[in-house]
Amino acid sequence: MADSTADLMSEVLKSVQARLAQVDGKLDELRQEMQASRTSQNGLRQEITSVFQEISGIHATLVRHEGKLDRIERRLELSDTPTL
Repeated sequence: MADSTADLMSEVLKSVQARLAQVDGKLDELRQEMQASRTSQNGLRQEITSVFQEISGIHATLVRHEGKLDRIERRLELSDTPTL
C-alpha cells in the first residue's frame, strides 16, 4: 500500500512538473512578445516625434513666407483693407 501511494505521488508530481514546465515556456513566450511590443511602441513613438518635428518646420516656413507676402503686399499697395 505504501509503495502504491508513493508511486501515485510520484506520478502526480511528474504531472505537476510537466505542467509547470509548460507554464514556464508560455511565460517566456509572453515576455518575448511584450519586449517586441515595447520595441515596436518605441519605434512608433520616435516616428511620431519625427513627424511632429517635420510639421513644426513646415509651419515655421509657412509663417516666414506669410510675413514676406504681407511685406510685399504692403510695399506694392495690394492690401484689401479699405483706406479712409
